[in-house]
Amino acid sequence: MNSFLSRSTQLIVVTFAFATTAAMAQQAPYDTFPAAEAPYHRVRYEASELPGELIFAVNYTVWIPEGVQTLRGVIVHQHGCGEGSCSSGLTGAYDLHWQALAKKHGCALLSPSYEQPQNADCQMWCDPRNGSAAAFDKALKDLGKMSGHPELADAPLALWGHSGGGHWCGGMVMTQPERIAAAWLRSGVPMFEANPDRTGIKPHSLPDAALQVPMMCNPGTKEGVTVKDGRFAGVWPSNLAFFNKVRASGGLLGVAIDPLTAHECGNSRYMAIPWLDKCLELRLPEQPGEALKTISQETAWLAEPTGTTAVPAATFDGDPLTMSWLPDESIAKAWMQFRQDTNVADSTAPPAPTAVEIKGSRLTWRAEADLESGIEKFIVIRDGKFLAEVTGSGINRYGRPLFQNLQYSDTPTQPLAKMEFTDTTAGDAPHKYEVITVNTVGVKSKPTAATRSTAK
Repeated sequence: MNSFLSRSTQLIVVTFAFATTAAMAQQAPYDTFPAAEAPYHRVRYEASELPGELIFAVNYTVWIPEGVQTLRGVIVHQHGCGEGSCSSGLTGAYDLHWQALAKKHGCALLSPSYEQPQNADCQMWCDPRNGSAAAFDKALKDLGKMSGHPELADAPLALWGHSGGGHWCGGMVMTQPERIAAAWLRSGVPMFEANPDRTGIKPHSLPDAALQVPMMCNPGTKEGVTVKDGRFAGVWPSNLAFFNKVRASGGLLGVAIDPLTAHECGNSRYMAIPWLDKCLELRLPEQPGEALKTISQETAWLAEPTGTTAVPAATFDGDPLTMSWLPDESIAKAWMQFRQDTNVADSTAPPAPTAVEIKGSRLTWRAEADLESGIEKFIVIRDGKFLAEVTGSGINRYGRPLFQNLQYSDTPTQPLAKMEFTDTTAGDAPHKYEVITVNTVGVKSKPTAATRSTAK
C-alpha cells in the first residue's frame, strides 16, 4: 500500500456561527462541501500520528430534525473507499430521503467523510478498531455539545454502509453490538477469518450480543452472484461466508441481492430505508437511555438467500438457519419486489410542500421526502393550470430519477438541488401559484398554495 504523510492532530469545528477560514483549507476533493448552518453541524479532525489513532483527517456532518427535544437515535450513512466515495460523504446528511427516515423516528442523520488518499489503505478507517470508532465517538460528543443534544453521545445507532462502509458498519456490530439497532451492509462485510490476499485485515469474532442485531447483506448480482469474474467478483463469496457464519449461529441476518447492479448502489435505498424503518420501529426503546428492544420471531419470514420468494417462518419446513431472515410480512413483500426488479411498490402520497412563497416572479418552497419513494420532481401550477416541472438534475440509470441526483455511494451531488422556480412568462398580471411534490413512483401530493412575499 502506498504511504502518505499524516498531519498533526487538530480539531476544527464548523457551525453556522463561524465562517470557513484559510486554516480549514483542504486538498481536493475534500475542500468543497455544503454549509453547516443549523439544523446542520460539522466537526473536522486532523489526521493523527499516534499509535492506534485514525491516520486520516475526517469530517462528520449531522442533521437534527426540527422540533425534536430528545433524539432517540442516530442514523449513520457511511460511504465506501477511495477519494470519490469518501468525498461523497460530505453531502450524506443533506439527503432528503434519508432525512425523512430520521425524522419519523426522532433520530439525527450523520454522514462521515474520511479524507483518504486514493491509493491509501482504506482498512485504516473502515476497520473501526483502527481509530475510526474512537473518532466517531468523539464526534458524537462534540456534535452533541454544538447542537444542544448531548444525548447524541449515547444514542442507539442505525447503520448503512457501502463497500468499505459496509465493512465498517459490520465491524461496529461485532465490536459494539449493544448500541446498534440495525445495520445494512451494501457490498461490504467484516471478515471472520484472515484474508490471505490482503495484509492488515484483522478477523472479527462473533459475540452473542451481535446475534440480536438485525442485519442485511445487499450485494449487486454482478458482484459474483451471476457474474463470476471482474473486479468485484469476490463480494458475493465474502457475503455468503458472512451469512453462513452469522445465520448458522442464530443471527438475524438477511440477504437482498440487487438484481440490476454491480458495486454501485442502484435502487437499493428503496429497500434499505423501509427495512431500517421497520427495524427502528421494533428496536428503539420508548424512553431514551433504555436498552434496545429484542425483536420477536413470531412475525419473521424466511427466504433462500439467492431466491425471490419468502414464506412465513411459522410455516417453513426445513432448517431456518440456512435461510435469509426478514422481520415481518411487509418487509418480505417489499423484498420479493426488490429481488425481481428493485421496483418496490408505494401507493401513499408524499407530504405536501411547505413554506411556498412567491416574490416577484421567483417561487420558493420546502419539502420533505416520501419515506418509501423519495422525491422525483415538483409540479408548478399557475392559475389552476400546469406551468412547469422542477426536476433538479436527478438521473438514475435503473429507472428512478431523483430530485437530488445521486453519487456512487448513494449521496446527493453538488451543488445541492434547489427548490425554486422563476416564472419568466408571468408578465405584469398577478397570478396564483401552487406546488405539488411527486415521488419516484409518480404519486402526487396535495397542492400547496403560495403566499406572496411582502419583503423588500
